[in-house]
Amino acid sequence: MSRDQPPHGRPCPDRDPGLQPERTRLAWRRTTLSCTVVAILAGRQVVQHRDPGPVVIVAIALVLLVWIAFVAAAHVRMRAMCAGRPPALSARTALALVACTCALAVLGAAILV
Repeated sequence: MSRDQPPHGRPCPDRDPGLQPERTRLAWRRTTLSCTVVAILAGRQVVQHRDPGPVVIVAIALVLLVWIAFVAAAHVRMRAMCAGRPPALSARTALALVACTCALAVLGAAILV
C-alpha cells in the first residue's frame, strides 16, 4: 500500500501544510531550548560545588553528550519538516529522543545528590 493511500482505500487529499510545519519547528525549538536549560543548570550545579567528585564530573560529561545527541536529532527532524510531506518519525529516532530525555532526568538527579 502506498504511503499516500490511507488504509480505507480512498486517496489522501493534497497536503495543505499551512502553518503546521512552522508550529512543529517551533515546538522542536522550545524542546531543545528546555533541554539546553537543563544542561546549563547541571553545569551551574557543578560550578557551585567547592570540590565536585568524579561522579559529578562524569555526570556533567554525560549530560553534555546527551544534550548534543538530542540537539542533533532535533535538528535533523526540523530539517525534514522542509519537505512537502515529511517522513514519519522513525521508531529509532523516537527511541533515541526518549532515551536522551530519560538520561537527562537521571543524570540531573545524580548531580543533585
